[in-house]
Amino acid sequence: MVPRILICSKIVWAHDDVKELLGSIADVVYVDADNRAEFLNGFKPGGKYEGAVGIYRENESANKIGIFDKELIDGLPSSVKWIAHNGAGYDPVDVHACVAKGIYLSNTPGAVDDATATTALYLMISTLRQYSVAERSLRALKWKPSGLNSKTHDLTGRTLAILGLGGIGLRLAELAHAFPMRIIYHSRHKATNAPEWCEYFENVEEMLAQTDVLSIHVPLRKETEGLVGEKWIRALKPGAIIINTARGKVIDEEVMIRALEDGHLGAAGLDVFPNEPQVNPRLLDFPQVTLLPHMGTENQDSQRKMEVRALSNLKDFLNTGMGKDLVIEFRNGASKVKPKL
Repeated sequence: MVPRILICSKIVWAHDDVKELLGSIADVVYVDADNRAEFLNGFKPGGKYEGAVGIYRENESANKIGIFDKELIDGLPSSVKWIAHNGAGYDPVDVHACVAKGIYLSNTPGAVDDATATTALYLMISTLRQYSVAERSLRALKWKPSGLNSKTHDLTGRTLAILGLGGIGLRLAELAHAFPMRIIYHSRHKATNAPEWCEYFENVEEMLAQTDVLSIHVPLRKETEGLVGEKWIRALKPGAIIINTARGKVIDEEVMIRALEDGHLGAAGLDVFPNEPQVNPRLLDFPQVTLLPHMGTENQDSQRKMEVRALSNLKDFLNTGMGKDLVIEFRNGASKVKPKL
């Protein structure tokens, strides 16, 4: 019997790749359920999704069936063994429920590196030079804001601190090094692939004390929620800038706003927010803050790469019993286990 793979709920750019990667080895079914109950009912005997072994998931599917939380994961049948999430951040999927259920979860690392790093670079340039303020002034036909030069800096010679030197953080480091900027970083461990010009700090607060710009690149997990809080923000040099293209909840937003209000933070560049698509209206009161509506991977090139990467994980799973991009919760020993189809 040909294994069944669900596309939940659509492919935008990689239609031909679906046929090329899965067409000859799987029965590909597109999810068209209008709500969660209808989705889960589809797995029952005789249902459209009966016997599915793998699921491709993209974020817009949440508009109809919700995120892949514990309730949804627990409601999946035992036939489902792999969820290929389209995205580097996989917080919309309850990974712990997947572990308990015996369902492997993959994401799309690497595919988002360039797009997210260039978004962080834009936010860094905009906040250091205050281009967002300048553009709004011009659009209001007021030309150049008075005194803006006393609040702005060039990038050359500034110190960029990267919190989490994974694929995105390393790509940003490469881009910023060209100015050149001094690059320092903190990760759980010293990165073995880091260039010699990337300085590792085991002590976060020592790093922050030397920081002009802090760019955040850590995934959202329970232990990273509010990670950048009062202690770390106040450890930054006065006038420092925070850039966030990771997840909004990694920063304690109230603490950040207070630091902007009292001037400890010079500016912020934010592409992500705790309760998207809602944005805290207090952030709109700071002209020195550059805001984007989660534009990190909002381009067709990166989105196609993400789709292909997620589909490739399903292909590898069907062919070998294991995909290449298991999320970190599965990596210790998981590659030694091959689920049965």
